[in-house]
Amino acid sequence: MVHKKFCPTLIIVWIGRKNGKLNYNTMKNTVTADVPINILIIGTGMYVCGRGTDGYGTILPAIYEWKRQRKISGNVYIAGAHFEGIETVKEKIKELNKLFGFEIAPRYFTENKTYDPEAYREAIREISRPACAIVVVPDNLHRKVAGDTIGHGLHTLVVKPLAPTVKEVVDLIELQKKHNVYGAVEFHKRFDLANLKLRDVIKSGVIGDPLYFIVEYSQRKSIPTERFKGWVETTNIFQYLGIHYVDIIYFATKAAPKRVMATGQKNWLYSKGINTYDSIGSVVEWEMPNGKRFTSYILTNWIDPETSSAVSDQKIKVIGTKGRFESDQKKRGIAIVTDEKGIEEPNPYFCSVYGQAGKISYRGYGIDSIHQFFNDAIQIEKGLLKVCDLENERPTFKQSLVPTKVIEAVNRSLVENGQWIKTNFIEDRFVGFENIYLFNR
Repeated sequence: MVHKKFCPTLIIVWIGRKNGKLNYNTMKNTVTADVPINILIIGTGMYVCGRGTDGYGTILPAIYEWKRQRKISGNVYIAGAHFEGIETVKEKIKELNKLFGFEIAPRYFTENKTYDPEAYREAIREISRPACAIVVVPDNLHRKVAGDTIGHGLHTLVVKPLAPTVKEVVDLIELQKKHNVYGAVEFHKRFDLANLKLRDVIKSGVIGDPLYFIVEYSQRKSIPTERFKGWVETTNIFQYLGIHYVDIIYFATKAAPKRVMATGQKNWLYSKGINTYDSIGSVVEWEMPNGKRFTSYILTNWIDPETSSAVSDQKIKVIGTKGRFESDQKKRGIAIVTDEKGIEEPNPYFCSVYGQAGKISYRGYGIDSIHQFFNDAIQIEKGLLKVCDLENERPTFKQSLVPTKVIEAVNRSLVENGQWIKTNFIEDRFVGFENIYLFNR
């Protein structure tokens, strides 16, 4: 195993660089994976295998596509706390083996018990190195599970958000440094070409200085009532969904959140016995590196009708001093109308299957995000890349501090009935939150 270390400076020129600088847009397709690396998936839910749907999620298709492109040479391990979840994954694997025309035969943990929340630890002990892990468990378990994978030397990708609190993220960053491994967050929207265009438009200055962002992001009622019913009360719609666009705003502007406020409504879900918010609206004031400020308004809900034409309805608008940028990320130019399902507007750019059984492929920015993580981990193992080289180019644990500050401030504001929460810094180092009371209490 190649020794990995964090570095204050780096002088390497390799494929995927331009003028000595790592190129975010071109790097993902320039790597050949000739180092065997084993993959551990921790979780058996909708995003892993499409549990509860007639699809296959995103993680499993990404791994099959990785093998289809002849990039996989290691083994796959899958760990889940619930035996019925493992059984679901096994059925999905059988179907995918037929669809792709080749076989992946994972090792499963747990095999014999009905419930074992520690099964993933056995998988960590059993997996051969070099190895990486993808953590796909409820938000409140991210610190514990990712801490274990990092602590045992596994390069780790965690589904968003990295954790609900700044302290948990800081803990994970310290663990990552201690064990010299790569940690990233699966913010796949950074790989959406529409958002890469947004970043470039802002950086070019063509729309001037940003004044405000407006984001509307919602999903169907079945997400909190069926898909995530077992843990939905441990999170909320902003933390689970809205955080994607907090990260995109940071990714596009490199601005710092200065103060945050939020309000939420508990109506429909509460009436169904689910104690979480139907919708949350947040306001964040940001400061650009040049000192200029803008505001973001992010409106989220997960009580859209089941008859909605897409699982996710998502839009982003940016108003600047010289122009505007608008992106309807639900309407991607395709509408399918059938007797059975009515109108559907699929997103062909996220995780879509093409071809017929035996000769299929999956494509999209959801696949690209996972493949990028595999490529990066392999480059580190080959000694061609150091962990510090990715710090400004990927959604690393450290970069996740910014969206996590907003999550924690939003959650604090909700508890404080919509009070502004100021994020405090000393010499660019985050040191805590402070309530801003606008009225006497």
